[in-house]
Amino acid sequence: MNPLFDSLPDCQPESLTLAHLPELNHRHLISSGSTNSELIAAVQDGTLDATDMHLLTAETQSAGRGQHGRSWQSPRGNVYLSLYHPLHLPISGLLSLIIGVELAKMPVIQTLNEQLRAQKLTPIGVKWANDLGFYAQQHQQRHNQADLDNSILQVTKLDEQTLPFHKLAGILIEPVTRLGKLVGVVMGVGLNVQETPTLTAQTSEGMSYQAISLQDIYQSLASETMPLPSLKTLYWQMSKALMAAMTRFEHLGLEKPTGQTYNLDSFLKQFDALDALAGLRLRVTQEHNGDIETLTGYACGLDTHGCLQLRQDNGNISALFTGRIDVIQRV
Repeated sequence: MNPLFDSLPDCQPESLTLAHLPELNHRHLISSGSTNSELIAAVQDGTLDATDMHLLTAETQSAGRGQHGRSWQSPRGNVYLSLYHPLHLPISGLLSLIIGVELAKMPVIQTLNEQLRAQKLTPIGVKWANDLGFYAQQHQQRHNQADLDNSILQVTKLDEQTLPFHKLAGILIEPVTRLGKLVGVVMGVGLNVQETPTLTAQTSEGMSYQAISLQDIYQSLASETMPLPSLKTLYWQMSKALMAAMTRFEHLGLEKPTGQTYNLDSFLKQFDALDALAGLRLRVTQEHNGDIETLTGYACGLDTHGCLQLRQDNGNISALFTGRIDVIQRV
């Protein structure tokens, strides 16, 4: 039996569905190719009603996906969750950031951040544009250092000026259309709970990050911590966070035509408090029509469209819609 079920001794995998949230139409699988892909296909072919919410979770994925077609390593012991939500507003870059903020407000993350801050360690934050995790201080390393030997250090040795991102969770947002019309959105989240995926130069695809799990963070804290939440508890917390994010996104959409900015200002303030890049020196690599452009400067929050603002060395502020982010260590 999966050790994560130990806190629910009578709980078998098929009973992990959230019966107390029937509006989610939750289905749990032992294995899925990709929870996002399965949900999208089921809505598009009419198997699932596009006007209802649908939640799909899996113990493992054989073809998990991340941003830009990258693979998402999916060992057992973690959460792989996708929520379909009906939507008729255009999807913007703000959605994944709103989801990140709501996930960071989950009880499990808030509790860990309180303990991390108390020990003067870097808390879990939201990294633009779709990740949860942190850039560790020099003394803050993963609990199981031996695991790093075959992981991201193979990448960072290529450029020892960069600081790897400790990635706890990733977000994948995908629109769902039927007959050429937007009917909803699938929000996929992969959260490393007990197992830390082993990332090599190939599986991390050149990105300057390494994986970390809730278990790693729990074990790195010097003080006693609460037991690791069960998967079912995490499904509940994450589902509530995703639904809250959609409500917030829809409020922004309704607010925009009025010229009011109350909800947007509130979100930007919360994001600033959770921004994993805040104040860090960045190297941003972008590709334009086959040409590579590199910008350096300091991260200075978001603009009102969800673009990352970079204060370049010449004082100019650029709004970045996409690009590879590398954090340059202060030496």
